[in-house]
Amino acid sequence: MDPTWLVPVSLAVGIMLGALVVIVVVVAAQRGERAAAVATSGVPDGVNQVLEALESAGIVVDPSNNVVRASPGAMALGLVRGGAVAHAPLLALVDRVRDSDEPVTEDLTVQRGPFGDASLHLSVRGARLGSRYVLLLADDHTEAKRLEEVRRDFVANISHELKTPIGAVGLLAEALESASEDVTQVRRFAARLRVESDRLAQMTQEIIELSRVQAMDMVEKADLVSIDAVVARALDGNRVPAEADGIRLITGGTPGLKVYGDENLLTTAVHNLIANAIQYSPKGSHVGIGVRSTDGVVELSVTDQGVGIPEEELGRVFERFFRVDPARSRHTGGTGLGLSIVKHVVQNHGGDIRVWSQKGHGSTFTIRLPSAPEAPTAQGARS
Repeated sequence: MDPTWLVPVSLAVGIMLGALVVIVVVVAAQRGERAAAVATSGVPDGVNQVLEALESAGIVVDPSNNVVRASPGAMALGLVRGGAVAHAPLLALVDRVRDSDEPVTEDLTVQRGPFGDASLHLSVRGARLGSRYVLLLADDHTEAKRLEEVRRDFVANISHELKTPIGAVGLLAEALESASEDVTQVRRFAARLRVESDRLAQMTQEIIELSRVQAMDMVEKADLVSIDAVVARALDGNRVPAEADGIRLITGGTPGLKVYGDENLLTTAVHNLIANAIQYSPKGSHVGIGVRSTDGVVELSVTDQGVGIPEEELGRVFERFFRVDPARSRHTGGTGLGLSIVKHVVQNHGGDIRVWSQKGHGSTFTIRLPSAPEAPTAQGARS
């Protein structure tokens, strides 16, 4: 048998099969296009542009709760993951919109991400978009919620802390009245009354100062500040209590360093660190204040030889009203606000504060601030 006739037959069969494959692909593509057209027919034109322009987080879901549109804000907040709404409470709100055919508004708390305990506090409004879709708009109120909690905790802390000196003043006033005939007792109670009065005045002043620095995001008007001048003023304000306890104040480091900021606020911060070091140092010891510059950062450290801070409490020392030794603080008149003020002042200057401590071996608090850039020299300017 002559095999040559098989060649044209094979070619014909190949062409037929190829044509069949092409037809199948074209039909499938046409069906996909029709399905896509049906799927998006209910989404009004311009939705993408509107979602991108919104400050709120925006999400459009289809009848199967698939996300067909999402704004950058929704992605940033983690409300959409893997093409789906990431939180069950949002899906429940979508179902209520479908059931009622009316817009639904609700305040929701959801996890910020798949890990950790941080939460988002959202005000969410859901409404129909066309006949098939639901639009979700979410406003993030997390920061406002946090500030409200801070305010509430702050007021509660103040109320608690003020009870002790106010109660003491009342008791001492009664004692003075009953001991009016005893001059020695009157003098003793009057001296104690003066101490409690001073403590109240100090606490009030520090509450005002803390409220002021907490309300600031950054220093409004930054001037060139000499660190030498800041340290000198802070030392002057602490010499009397240091000398009373026989504590030497020793300074050292690199002179002439400068930063941009508010000299009064920075002096307050350094003053508080030195006062805290004196308060927790044994009599006859010394407190060191050192300054240096490294890699464009000015570091100012205050070191004491005091009781030290337990490791488990190091993370809390900058909290409002926190005291490592409450009994000692009551004796020395500490309010527990000084380090919190330091933290906020430093943060408002674009810096940070670090603490090293070992129980029984003292503590070192280090303020780190961006160094002020040096002005070009006359020679550099000519070149």
